[in-house]
Amino acid sequence: MHLKKERIAEIINAFINKKILVVGDIMIDEYLSGKVTRLSPEAPVPIIEIDDEVTRFGGAANVAFNIKELGCHPILMGIIGQDRYAEILKDLMKKHDIESAILQLQSRPTTVKTRIIGDNQHIARVDREQVSYISVDEQKLLMQKTNLVIDEVDAVILEDYNKGVLHKKLIEFIVKQCTHKNIPVFVDPKFENFMAYRNVTVFKPNVKETQQALARNFNTETDVEQAGFELLQKLNCNSVLLTRGPKGLSLFEKKEVTHFPTQARKVADVSGAGDTVISTLAAAYVGGASNQEAAVMANIAAGVVVEEVGIIPINREKLLLAVDY
Repeated sequence: MHLKKERIAEIINAFINKKILVVGDIMIDEYLSGKVTRLSPEAPVPIIEIDDEVTRFGGAANVAFNIKELGCHPILMGIIGQDRYAEILKDLMKKHDIESAILQLQSRPTTVKTRIIGDNQHIARVDREQVSYISVDEQKLLMQKTNLVIDEVDAVILEDYNKGVLHKKLIEFIVKQCTHKNIPVFVDPKFENFMAYRNVTVFKPNVKETQQALARNFNTETDVEQAGFELLQKLNCNSVLLTRGPKGLSLFEKKEVTHFPTQARKVADVSGAGDTVISTLAAAYVGGASNQEAAVMANIAAGVVVEEVGIIPINREKLLLAVDY
């Protein structure tokens, strides 16, 4: 399926300022870059003199950032700690005018992924996180926050990284609320709660996650298609959008599957591509796009961001520039 630039522009104009609630695991991506000067005398590891430090949105926060850059109005919901990274995150949200309904906890740290770069090479990654489910009381607080904003949003994205925010009870509560109010729900799942996301609008796993969930490998196109339709039936969702890396996307609807070849001309960095897909998909949908039109736009957006190094958000200008007719 192809979309003309005029139709994409029409959808973009329709989703400007639409409100999208993003619920999930909030993170910070930190990059420490510098020069490798020598090997350490203490161990066979390089010594890097750091000359640049960058902090960016990660996880659900990056999805909210993508939504903001596209022109929608995100509301970010999740948990952070009471530490300096929490303050950095709040400063970033204020800078980019991202509304939040965040629960700040003393009992756990803000999740941070620190990447150490030496001579433009990725040397190591250090994770600061607590991977355990939030308590029943904390779930209830997020449910209360959901109730405060649910009537004003046009869509909900559930962004699950298995870091403890999206407990099954919270998932069921949010989906039930959205179903009752006819609000579309888009899901970016991970392994632990994979089969808990029933009755949603679009379920967007990747091939690896799907193979893990179904406990089998996919060796042929027939295997992939059988898996997609199996998920559609088991989860009773409106559609399944399977992201397939260099093979693009596959959209499953009832008895129909549509394959979208990748739009990337050269791949520099796939980091954050999944966030771009779910953000563009939800934005396009609330802008009046059909499932297939939304998938086309998400595929174009993914093709744009993987051509750049680093986790770079999509925006509507880049999206339109990537369409050449």
